[in-house]
This record gives sequence, C-alpha cells and structure tokens, in this order.
Amino acid sequence: FDAFGTQLKYGIYESFGANKENLQDLLMFKSSFSKEYTTLEEYVSRMKEDQKYIYFASGSSIARIEALPQTEMVRDKGYEILYFTDHVDEFTMQMMHDYNGKEFKSVSADDLGLETEAEKEEIKKAEEDNKALFDFMTEKLGGKVKAVKLSQRLKTHPVCVTSEGALSVEMEKVLSKQPGSEGVKSDKVLELNVNHPVFAVLKAAQEAGD
Repeated sequence: FDAFGTQLKYGIYESFGANKENLQDLLMFKSSFSKEYTTLEEYVSRMKEDQKYIYFASGSSIARIEALPQTEMVRDKGYEILYFTDHVDEFTMQMMHDYNGKEFKSVSADDLGLETEAEKEEIKKAEEDNKALFDFMTEKLGGKVKAVKLSQRLKTHPVCVTSEGALSVEMEKVLSKQPGSEGVKSDKVLELNVNHPVFAVLKAAQEAGD
C-alpha cells in the first residue's frame, strides 16, 4: 500500500468516483485506533452504535493531526478518527462521499453531528448572548476569517480554525501550490471555547470598550 496507495486514491478521484465500488475496499489509513493501517470496512465494524459519520482529520503528519484542537470532542466521544496525511486524501473522500452508506466527516467541518437538541439550543442562546463580541472580532480580523463563533468541538483548547463549505483549509494548501489556482481560498471560521479563561478575558475587554 505504501507503494501504490496514492495511485488507488487517484483512481477514485480522477474518475469522479466512477471507480469507487472497485477500489474503496483496497484503501487503507492509519487512525486513532491504531498506528497500523486499517480498511474502511474495519473502521465501520468498530463504529459505536450512536456514531453517524466516518470521522477524519487531515495534516502533514500523524503527530500534527493528533495535536489538532479540532479532534478533542470527537475523541472524547470515543469515536475513531482516520488520519489523512496524503495530499489527495480529502479530494478522494469528496468524490466517494460515503462508504456503504456511512458519510465521511472532517473533524474541522462546520457540523460534526455531536450535539443533542438541548445542547444545540444552549449553543444558539450563547451565540446570541455573545454576538457583539463575535461581530467585533470578525471586523478586526479584516477578512482573514468568514466568521467568529462559539465552538462545539473544543474542551481544553481556547480556539481553533475550521472551515465552511466543500473546500477545507488543508485542500486550500494543496490547491494553492498548483498553477492557475491563485485566489483559491477556503471559508475559515475562528471558533472560541466559551469555557476557557481566554474567552472571559476577551469578553471583559470588549465590554470595557477596549
């Protein structure tokens, strides 16, 4: 797989998913379950009863992926995360969309599907209560992010950057190196952990007019 895995992924990506059925069971990835390769079939066999998605995280190395704040909540739920370290991985998953009816979901996606309805209502209320701060920060960041909002995925980290839409931050990095891809940008979102001391300081400073 080390020798031919990338070509298998390109076989799915370049055919716009037409060869998915033939190739998907040959794909393997390292994951949070084990540093050894796992197939998608093996991943699905380990999915928890309440787990909706096949979760993945992208980065230049496993060490970097494991340090991502975005993985905190998914790990806390006990869900396995596939590690995408190959530049074509996310593009391939977009073409596949799902594996045997289980949809792929990035840990940096705008909706991880982890909250109950009650938790969603709490988050909505907290966002309304802190709208002035989020609007202020979005303005001060001057187009670097599309929005600033309350995080649903952080536990101990103060902030993280996620993305909205089909183009992720990692995909932007890959495309930006291609000729003719100037101006290709993902819609970045700065997420704040409302339970972190940093948030309280930011809130107090903004309310003081600083």
